[in-house]
Amino acid sequence: MTKLRSFAVAAVAGLAAVSLAACANNSATPAAQNTAAAGGDSAITLVNPDKLTVCTHLAFKPFQFKDNSGAIVGYDVDLIDLVAEDLGVEQEIVDISFDQITSGSVFAAKKCDIGAAAITIREERAKAATFSKPYFDSTLALLVKTDSGITKVEDLAGKQIAVQTDTTGKDWADENAEKYGYTTRVFDDMPTGTNSVLGGVTAATINDNGVLFDFAKDNPTTKVVQEFETGEQYGFNVGNDNKALATKIDEVLDAARADGRFNDIYKKWFGVDAPTK
Repeated sequence: MTKLRSFAVAAVAGLAAVSLAACANNSATPAAQNTAAAGGDSAITLVNPDKLTVCTHLAFKPFQFKDNSGAIVGYDVDLIDLVAEDLGVEQEIVDISFDQITSGSVFAAKKCDIGAAAITIREERAKAATFSKPYFDSTLALLVKTDSGITKVEDLAGKQIAVQTDTTGKDWADENAEKYGYTTRVFDDMPTGTNSVLGGVTAATINDNGVLFDFAKDNPTTKVVQEFETGEQYGFNVGNDNKALATKIDEVLDAARADGRFNDIYKKWFGVDAPTK
């Protein structure tokens, strides 16, 4: 789903909190649990017994963010809950910097089993870690204040725009800055970047369309005025020494697509049916 209309429809969908708890299986010994999750697949290793430890970078609503109760919820959370349930363990989420996830350092340091942070699959990232099959189609978008008079990237000449560090949006903005005559200001996360537009600190921000449409829904003095067809796809990543876990993710999500659970989760967070390939 990469068109503006799709996310404009999605903007009316209500967000619902979801529990992170899955059914834990405590019957195996700790050593066995650390190398075989419920199904007995000895090739899958977990850094903590009885848990599927997942690294993310908050907040990136509606993919992963804290709800009003402080629980971490979102589209990515719900999908990984399916994997945890299949493995017979509980999902535990660790908030960590995005570059540590995309560089694969979280896996080398045994900080987590899976990276789930709306990660665009890119060649250099795929060398650092093993990706699942794509689970979401994305593209970049431009968000501005509704009264700014800005309708397209060409209107940004002489202005400063917000970008998020270590993202494809920052890369695109840097590559096109001279062409369109703007300067960039780097923020550590998505909320601070978008809030800089809301507060008039920057004139615009470029980031993934899903999060920017969601932000505009919650903040009607902002709007998405343009999308850039970058053809991006998100994947979950794992350590290169744990490829069996990537295979397991693919198997679980394929089954969820077949029985309708994947579409139910997609519609819950985006308000429309999941696109069919």
